[in-house]
Amino acid sequence: MSNIFSRYAPFIQDYIYRNKWEELREIQVKAAEAIFDTDENVLLSSGTASGKTEAAFLPVLTQLWENPSASVGVLYLSPLKALINDQFERLEELLEEAGIPVTRWHGDASAAAKKRVMKRPQGIIQTTPESLESMLMRNSSGAFRLFSDLRYVIIDEMHYFMDNDRGLQLLCLLERLARLIGYHPRRIGLSATLGDTSGAETWLNTDTGRRCVTPITHEKGRSLRLSVRFFPIKEKIPNSDSRLLLQNYYDYLFESTWNKRCILFSNSKGEVEENIAHLKKIAAERRLPDNYLVHHANISPALREYTEQKMKSSEQPVCTGATVTLELGIDLGSLERIVQTGCPLTVSGLVQRLGRTGRRGGVAEMRFAFRWDMSLPPQEFYKEINWDFIMCIAMILLYTRERWIEPTYLPKLPYSLLYHQTMSWLSSQGSVKPPELARYILTMGVFRHISKEDYLLLLRHMLENGQIERGEDGALLIGDKGEAAVNNYEFLAVFSVPSEFSVRCNAEEIGTVQTPFPEKAQFALAGQAWEVTELDLKERRIFVKHIPGISANMWQDTGNEYVHTKVMQKIREVLRSDERYAFLDETANKRLDDIRRACRSAALSASSVVSGRIAGSAPGTPGGKVVQITPTLYAVFPFLGTRACMALMYELRQRGFGANVWLHRYIPVCIEVKTDRSIEQLEAALAEIKRSGADKYTFKIPDNCEISGKYNDYIPRELLRKQYVEDYLDAVDMQENL
Repeated sequence: MSNIFSRYAPFIQDYIYRNKWEELREIQVKAAEAIFDTDENVLLSSGTASGKTEAAFLPVLTQLWENPSASVGVLYLSPLKALINDQFERLEELLEEAGIPVTRWHGDASAAAKKRVMKRPQGIIQTTPESLESMLMRNSSGAFRLFSDLRYVIIDEMHYFMDNDRGLQLLCLLERLARLIGYHPRRIGLSATLGDTSGAETWLNTDTGRRCVTPITHEKGRSLRLSVRFFPIKEKIPNSDSRLLLQNYYDYLFESTWNKRCILFSNSKGEVEENIAHLKKIAAERRLPDNYLVHHANISPALREYTEQKMKSSEQPVCTGATVTLELGIDLGSLERIVQTGCPLTVSGLVQRLGRTGRRGGVAEMRFAFRWDMSLPPQEFYKEINWDFIMCIAMILLYTRERWIEPTYLPKLPYSLLYHQTMSWLSSQGSVKPPELARYILTMGVFRHISKEDYLLLLRHMLENGQIERGEDGALLIGDKGEAAVNNYEFLAVFSVPSEFSVRCNAEEIGTVQTPFPEKAQFALAGQAWEVTELDLKERRIFVKHIPGISANMWQDTGNEYVHTKVMQKIREVLRSDERYAFLDETANKRLDDIRRACRSAALSASSVVSGRIAGSAPGTPGGKVVQITPTLYAVFPFLGTRACMALMYELRQRGFGANVWLHRYIPVCIEVKTDRSIEQLEAALAEIKRSGADKYTFKIPDNCEISGKYNDYIPRELLRKQYVEDYLDAVDMQENL
């Protein structure tokens, strides 16, 4: 073994011998060198099951054993309680002889264990951002006692945090903790494979004054087995032929998942429930065991934990229908296959899901299944294309041929979080003079782009609305209306949770739904069909009984999804090309051929008004083109990402064109332009935009446009508009890639 082995603590060496490790992995050796031999932050980025957790903990625990901390020595942060519970079990075995305690600290964890560590702070605490928020806000003196000699902060699944308000909240909390104890502990980030580590390093280093070491490892290329199947259906024609087409789709899902340890991913909870219900029905009809489970955020914690344990320990192969909740690194044992209905939302998501299979050098297998309703009435050619099918092809090519994954996007003006952190810190302090409050909040790295003037505007707005008030000495404190907000347990989270009803069968909670279904109504949840026996609106409870068959459930799946310009450009490349892709089956290749022909035919039929063909493009293929649909309707195909496409739309409006982005789900396919002006005038405007760019700060933004945020109701309208322009519109990307 490497000489790193000799540097590990004796109990770790014993653990390695006991588990019969033949060698340390490259990432474990290089991580140990970075942790032992530098004082910098460390970013460990590699695929699922590559040994990242051990790579971080083995040297960290060695240092904790050699030089014990006078308080909790390691703070481990995770996005999921389930991941904490999973890592807790792994750490317990590692530390059973070392005398280093591990304490879970979240809402479902043991109160007695929390009391023990509060009396004698030591070892490791595992928690979530929300639980850390509660600690700092409601018991800052206790937090100081717990972490006064903290050595390391380990952030698991770091990529999950990097592009959302929850991650920005975590950075604020780590800065507040550092100010409380008087220094910045080292940070170690654990992440799935990243396309570009520089953005992740910047994120990890925020406020610390440290540099980041990212060990470069030479991961052995995994063997990938990818396939995409396409199923034409005719939902609008209820006859035996259309039923057979739909049955072919579910039969394929069944054949792909039956007798396999696998996950069937879908992008919505409703689709997860629908798929699993049909697979259970097929298994029953064939008199086969029901080995199908469900895992998503609306399933009760007890049932989710049961699913995780079943996947890990069952002797029989189990297939679980899931959303993003199983995308992260919970140990589910060795999975044989991933099946995905539709297209993952991002390349990063595709890589994460693919990484759940093919562990320990095995083949990583992922099957994609698409269905498309061919019975829809004729409409504009681009509305007859299933763009998520084309985007899936583009994403597969981006990853397999270029190893490209979306870079980190850091918003500049997170006003909703600014409100939240202001209220949280004020609550912890009691009262603070305005200059001290501004100094404390605005010097956090997350808020470095927010001006004092904007913060003053926010504080005045909060005063007017009773969120805060002035004391007799001029200091600010939480107001009457603010007390109601901060004393609600939901305040700890910066993400919105829809109002939901608890679904119960006898004494067992099945999960939650957003709709108060009346008595006798039937719906699906946790892979079963239920009928309502009683609705208790006051207690927000729905009592149900189990019924056979398949029921629907209309889930209100929400979320802001942004497509990167690189993905849109690859979509354009796929449409221009004549290449047949080996991972597409014959039906999928035929569908791709049909889509390419439809694009070219539509452009060719308007050849008198299509101009400016980019060199190398296939004749007539939309690729930065204008296509005339009617005498007063044009479709502009810029193949730009969401933020750039929105900027182009507003710039066209500035120039007097009636422009709107046409989205397929969340994919910015084209800009529809309604105008009496000529095609030449429109093309001249686009050419001028390409030459001179656009000043997004002059755009006329409608009053109702804003980036969604949990606390937007407490933010002045002019700040929400400013945030929308700054963080939702990208005029630079637009000009560069138009």
